[in-house]
This record gives sequence, structure tokens and C-alpha cells, in this order.
Amino acid sequence: MKNLLLKKISIIVLGAGLLVGTTGFVKSDFFAIAKQLEIFTTLFKELNMNYVDETNPAALMDTAIKAMLEDLDPYTNYWNEQDVEAARMNTAGEYQGIGAAVKITREKFIILEAYKDFPADKAGLKAGDEIIKIGGLPVADYREDAGELLNGAPNSTIDITYRRQGKLENTTITRGTIELKAVPFYELLEDNTGYIVLSRFNSNASSETIRALKELQGRGADKIILDLRGNPGGLLSEAILVSNIFINKGQLITSTKSVIEKYNQQYFTPNEPINTKIPLAVLIDGRSASASEIVAGAIQDLDRGIVVGARSFGKGLVQRPKELVYGTQLKLTISRYYTPSGRCIQALDYRERDEEGNAVRIGTNDYNEFKTKSGRSVYDGGGILPDITLKTSEYSAITNALLAHNAIFDFATNYYYSNNLERPEDFTFTDADFNNFRNFLEQTDFSYETRTEAELSEAIATARKEGFDQDIISGYKQMMDGIEKAKKAEVESKKEEISSLLTDEIIKRYFYQEGLYNYYLQNNPEILEAQQVLNNPGKYSAILR
Repeated sequence: MKNLLLKKISIIVLGAGLLVGTTGFVKSDFFAIAKQLEIFTTLFKELNMNYVDETNPAALMDTAIKAMLEDLDPYTNYWNEQDVEAARMNTAGEYQGIGAAVKITREKFIILEAYKDFPADKAGLKAGDEIIKIGGLPVADYREDAGELLNGAPNSTIDITYRRQGKLENTTITRGTIELKAVPFYELLEDNTGYIVLSRFNSNASSETIRALKELQGRGADKIILDLRGNPGGLLSEAILVSNIFINKGQLITSTKSVIEKYNQQYFTPNEPINTKIPLAVLIDGRSASASEIVAGAIQDLDRGIVVGARSFGKGLVQRPKELVYGTQLKLTISRYYTPSGRCIQALDYRERDEEGNAVRIGTNDYNEFKTKSGRSVYDGGGILPDITLKTSEYSAITNALLAHNAIFDFATNYYYSNNLERPEDFTFTDADFNNFRNFLEQTDFSYETRTEAELSEAIATARKEGFDQDIISGYKQMMDGIEKAKKAEVESKKEEISSLLTDEIIKRYFYQEGLYNYYLQNNPEILEAQQVLNNPGKYSAILR
């Protein structure tokens, strides 16, 4: 059995080598690749046949592949059959399951959001619920992807045990077909501004955006806000088509460049546009990435509209899935993309690493200047910088740390179970609420380590080993204390952006995504700022000049 597994895995490795060979990438490196493959397969065989304990060849291979890819960018990944299916569902626009966003770790399975009127919601699950058992099987004991247990044919059922606020509960979910809308919300505002949320670039992104635009125009919209905040990207082809809605046929939207000649491409708008004259504002933030940045960059470079919010994520890399064997794929970074003015907005340089092996962020001193169609200055290297920036859209270091540690999510969960809220328009995140949040951080021992702290800690340890006197070590400790005080003060200094995220999370708990978008229409600073500019033709034109 072991020899059979080895034979299969050897085929996978050799198959991957042959795939690389057929792309035209290897050429003079073919002998070096063949040599390394032979070394690896020999080592792998000896390890599995002679190691003191029983080995798991599949697990070892999975570890080896992932370790190899870690030296590249984080978007080049090996996908097993389950990963391939998950990616297919994400771009197809629908899947069979329970209808919830989840966070899965080795021992925990947390509901992040139960989509309104879908199976998880109908079964009573809410954000913050921790799933303990799926079909009677403890999640902590399940060695594979426990999330796969939730998917299944429509109308099939699954029993769930979950923990909510310290109490165990049980429910039964009847699975269904889950539609992933690219445009989950659009509405006409009182000043005849059409507001469209584009949340993902799946295969329906352009068609749903066109449908929303036409309906809004039919209702009297004479200005448009396209909201790309939080949109992580998706299909490049759909980014071209969404841009094409507002930009003339035959216009360059993006170009891609690579060491592989066949990946050097230019992408032009293929269709007649829907409306090239309607005033347009595009909203972005630090989670707007990839295809979102292609659209925002094209709109900005071609002076087709204004961009409002905060600097985008800065992902200027293009991936393409490559079929391997046994249903697996390699999602491979094949090129960098460039906006019409020639910008590559990639923020992290994965070819340059610091001492800890982390990719180096491109410094502002290294940004290059480019010109839009009308001659405005724009810059590369760090995402799309909006024409109008607002603090509420920013994602500072402290904000990213709060998100990474689920502090905002957990506070919203506690808020939901401690407060009643009947209507979204009645909600205001007050100074008292913010003070409660700061107290919550102290009670939960929230902490994060800055890069400066990490280096100082290492310096203190080195000083002790080298026998430096206590005065020097005390000096380091004083610096650490000063940094800790500055970190606490940073929560207050970033109050606007943190309060904005807390507001979003809390409103969503009571009224779902639809309620959050309706709340935005009256209260969101980015929408209000975009409306103000769109309703001032002189200011709008001045920005684009």
C-alpha cells in the first residue's frame, strides 16, 4: 500500500515538472529542475520506507509543497480537490450549503455572519456562535476540513451543536442553494444619486452591475456611487467588463507583464459602454484589492470619475490556476498588472525580504510618478491613493491588529447580547461606547507586538548574553514601556476608523448586510462626501483636472 502511495505521489511530482516544462518557463533550467526532482523523490522514498515511525505520505507531501511555496508570494498556492471546489463556488456565484461566513481554526469553528433568510439564519445561528459538533462529530477531533461537513445537497439536513454566550445549544439545518450576489445592494438616494455595492468579482459581477445601473437610471439617477470597499477582487475578465460599463469601447484598462512572454498582455474594453457621461465616484478602502484596484485605477487614470476613501490594499499580481493531477491545482502568480497610466500598485516586494523573511513594503521614497489622461499626478507602489481621503476608511496598524485578534468582532457580539436596538437609524456609536470598548480590550488582555518591540526584545536578550550592565538593559526596558504607552494612546488617536468598523459590525448583527447598507445611506462619511462632490459640478470637474 505504501509503495502504491509513493508511486502515485511520484507521478504528481513528475506531472508537475512536465507541466512546468510545457509552459515554456524552464528552457535552459530543465536539467536543474530534473536533477532536483530526482533528489527529492529519492529522499521522499527513503524517508517513507525507513523512518522509525509510520509516516503519512500525503501529509508529508502537503507539508513539502506548502513549505516550498512559502518562499514565494502568498497568492501562489497548492489547491487540493476541496480547495478547487471552494474556488469554483466563489467565482460561480452559488453553492450548496448552509449560507454563512465562517472562520475555521484547528479547534474552533466560529460563525462570522449568517446570511439573511438562508439555512443557517433560519436555523437560528448568529454571528459569534461557536460550532462544537457537526452531525454528532466534535469539530476539535476532526482532522480534515470540518467546513466540508456543512456542505451538501439541497434539502438534506445536518444536526449542529454550538456554544452561545457560554451555553450549549442544538439546532438542525436544512441545506439549500446559496446565491453569492456580486451586487448585494443598490438604491436611489434622495438627491438622485444611484448607490451600487459591488462586493465581489465573480462571473456575475458585470451583469449585476449593469442591471443595477439601468434600473437606477430608469428611476432618475443622474450620478453614481460605486462602492468597492471590502471587495477582495476576483476575475480579471469581470474587472475589465465592469470598467467597460463607464468607459468607451477599445480603451486600455490594464496590461500584464511577466518574464514569460505569453503572459505579456493588454486588456481593452470589448463592448459599447452603458454610460460614459454620468458623474461617478468609486469608494475604496484598505480591503479593496486586485480586481477592485484594476477598476478604481482605470477610473482614476482615465479621469472618468473620482475615487474616495483610503489607500487600497496594493495587490498588483495576477494569478492563474494550473491543472495538476487527481483534481488538484496550482494557483500561480504569472504576472504583474499595470493601470492605464503604467502604474503597478503592488505594495509588498516579495523579491526583497527582511531578516525575518517578511516581504518588504515599498517605501514612499521609491514611488514613481505617472500622469492620468488629463495630466494629474498619480503614483505606483502602494495601492490606489484616492482623490479624496477620509480617516474613517483607513486601516492603521492598530486597526489591523484589532481585526486580526477579533477584538472588534467579539465586542460586537457582547454588545448584541447586552443591548436592544429596534431600528438602525436609532443607533449612534457614542463616546461611552468607545470607552466601553477600551475597557473591553483591557479585560480581554488585548495586546500585539510591533516590529520595534520584537527587535528590542531580541536586543535585550542579546545584551544579557553578552554581559552588558543593568543600566543598558534598563534603558531598553524604558523604551519598551514607552512603546506600550504609545500603543494604548494609538487606540484613542485612531478613534474614527475604529468606531467606524465597530459601527458596521454592530449594525450588521441586528439588521444584516441590507440593514447596514441602509444605515450607510444616511450616516456613512464616505457616501456623504461622495454625494457632496457629485452634487458640486465645479468641484467634481476641478478634481479631474
